[in-house]
Amino acid sequence: MTSTSQSETLGTHPARWGRVLDDGRVQCLLCPRHCRMRDGQRGFCFVRANNGGRLVLDTWGRSSGFCLDPIEKKPLNHYLPGTSVLSFGTAGCNLGCRFCQNHEISTSREVDTLTDAALPEDIADAAVAGGAASVAFTYNDPVIFAEYAIDIAAACRDRGVRTIGVTAGYISPNAEDADGNAREEFFGAMDAVNVDLKGFTPEFYKRLTGADLDVVLDNLIWLAGTDTWVEITTLLIPGHNDSDDEIRAMAEWIVDNLGPDVPHHFSAFHPDNRMRDVPPTPPTTLRRAREIALDAGERHVYTGNVHDKDGDTTFCPGCDAPVIVRDWYRMVDYQLVADASGRGSCPQCGTTIPGLYDAAGPGDFGARRIPIRIGRR
Repeated sequence: MTSTSQSETLGTHPARWGRVLDDGRVQCLLCPRHCRMRDGQRGFCFVRANNGGRLVLDTWGRSSGFCLDPIEKKPLNHYLPGTSVLSFGTAGCNLGCRFCQNHEISTSREVDTLTDAALPEDIADAAVAGGAASVAFTYNDPVIFAEYAIDIAAACRDRGVRTIGVTAGYISPNAEDADGNAREEFFGAMDAVNVDLKGFTPEFYKRLTGADLDVVLDNLIWLAGTDTWVEITTLLIPGHNDSDDEIRAMAEWIVDNLGPDVPHHFSAFHPDNRMRDVPPTPPTTLRRAREIALDAGERHVYTGNVHDKDGDTTFCPGCDAPVIVRDWYRMVDYQLVADASGRGSCPQCGTTIPGLYDAAGPGDFGARRIPIRIGRR
C-alpha cells in the first residue's frame, strides 16, 4: 500500500497511470478513454480526477457496502464451488451501459453516498472473520479503482484469502508508469475474474455501452494466457444482442481464441436504467443460446437469472454425467473428484473438469446473502 496518512487514504488518494500534459491538464491512461482533465475536473468514470495538478482516486478506502455472497452469484461455477465471497463495490464506472442493472452504483455522481470505509487490511480481516474464501470486487467495475483493488489483493494474499474481479475488461493494454503495466498488475492481482462480454458487434458496444469491443477481445485473449481463472458472462437483451448469428459468432470466437473450456454464462436481462421499454429476456432465449454455444464447441455453458436446472448444472464434457447439480445458487448434488492441487475430474470417466476445486469437497454456504459492516466509518 502506498505510504500515506489514514486521513488521506480514506477518500482522495494518489492515482497511478496518468501524466501531466503540456497545457497543464492531467491525462488518465488507465482505461482506453484516456480522459484529459483540467484542475477540478473528473474523468468519465467520475472517481478519477485532477486535484491540484495530480491524478487522484476519490474512492480509495470507501465502499457502497459489503455482503457475503455465494461465489456462484459472481457468477463463477468452476472456482471453489459452494464457498462464500465478501463482495463490495465503490461508485462510478468507465462504461456507459444503457442497460446497467447496478446503475444506482455505477452511475453515482455522489462520492459521499459511499457509506462504508475500510483499509485493505480491514477487508481482508473481515473476509477471514466471516469465513469467506475470497473477496470479490463487484457491483461496479474494479478497473476504475485499480489501485485500491491491488492493495486489497495484497492484504488478502497475506491472509490466505483469494480475490475475484467482476469486470467489463475495459482497461488499456499499454498503460505504463514507473512501477509497471496497469493490465498486468490489475489482472495479476486477481485469482479469478468474470469478464462481461456484453455483445459481439462493434455497433452494439459503441451504441449501448460507449466502449470498444476490440479492446475487450484483446484483453480476453491476453487473459487466457495468464494464470488467472476466467469465466465470461453475456447479458442477452431482446432485439439487441440475442440473434442466433451473433451468439454463434461469439461462441466460435471464444472456442477459437480462448479455448473450449472457458465457462460461459448467458444471463437474463430485465428492464432497467435507460432501457425500461425493452422486455425481459425469455427463458427460451437463454436455453437457445446455450444450445448454440454448445454446438459451436463450448463445453461449459450456463444460464442465469432464470430457473433452469440444466443451465445451472456442470456436466462432464467426456460422458455428459452431471458432476455438480445446482438449483439457482444452491448446490443439490456434488460428484466431482478433486486432488490436492485443486484439479477436478469426473468420477465416471476421469475427464478433467477445468477450474479450481477443494480436495476436501465443496463449500456449504448455500444461497444466502448476508450484509456485513466493517468498523471504520
